[in-house]
Amino acid sequence: MCERIDSDIIELNVGGVHYTTSLKTLTKDKQSKLQDIFGENTANITKDAKGRYFLDRDGVLFRYVLDYLRDEAISLPEGFRENGRLRKEAEYFNLTGLIKNMDAQSQEHQSGCITVGYRGSFQFGKDGLADVKFRKLSRILVCGRVAICRDVFGETLNESRDPDHGGPDRYTSRFFLKHCFIEQAFDMLHDSGFKLAGSCGSGTSAGANAELKPGVDAEENRWNHYNEFVFIRD
Repeated sequence: MCERIDSDIIELNVGGVHYTTSLKTLTKDKQSKLQDIFGENTANITKDAKGRYFLDRDGVLFRYVLDYLRDEAISLPEGFRENGRLRKEAEYFNLTGLIKNMDAQSQEHQSGCITVGYRGSFQFGKDGLADVKFRKLSRILVCGRVAICRDVFGETLNESRDPDHGGPDRYTSRFFLKHCFIEQAFDMLHDSGFKLAGSCGSGTSAGANAELKPGVDAEENRWNHYNEFVFIRD
C-alpha cells in the first residue's frame, strides 16, 4: 500500500539522535537516497515508539547532511576528525554534492608547520650484526598546531598525554602516533600537501660505562639515534 507524508514537518530518529526538519529539505536533492525514501512511498519506513521516522545511520553526523541540504554547502568545525565517516554517510545517501563540497574544503588547507621526531635503533641478527633493514621505533612524536595535527593524522593521533585545554588554536609538543611506521606518517603529510623543509639526526646512546636499563642489549644501545623532520605547507 502506498503511503504519502501528509505534513511538511518531519520528525526523525537517526541512530538515536532526534531531528526536526521539513520534507522539502529532506527531498531537496532529487538524486539522493533521501528522495527515494521520503519522496513517494513511506509505508516501509520503520518508525520508533513515538512515531518518528527511523534511519539506522550515524545520528551525530546527520546534522552535516541536513546542513548541506539546507544550504548546499557545509562548514565543518576546525579540527574536525570525522571526514572519513562523514564521506561514508554522504555516499550512503548518494549526496554527490556533499562529497564535492568536502573535497573542495580538503584542498583549502591552512598553512603551517609540523615536526615529526622519533627515537630508534636497529635490530640485530646473528653474531651481533646490525640489520639496517629492520628499524626499531619506540614512538613517533608530533609537534605543531593542534588543529593542523588533527587534520593531518586524524584517528592515528594519540592525544592521551595532552589534555585538550585551550582549543585547536594552541600548539603542542606532546602528541604521538598510535603506530610506529614513519613512512605512514610521511604519506599522510604528503597527502595533506606538506613538503619536507629540513631534518636532523644524532646518536643518543650513553657512554660505554653507563648502566643499561633491564632488557636493553648493549650492542643495540650503541645504535640508538634520534631523528627529526620539519614539514611545511604554504
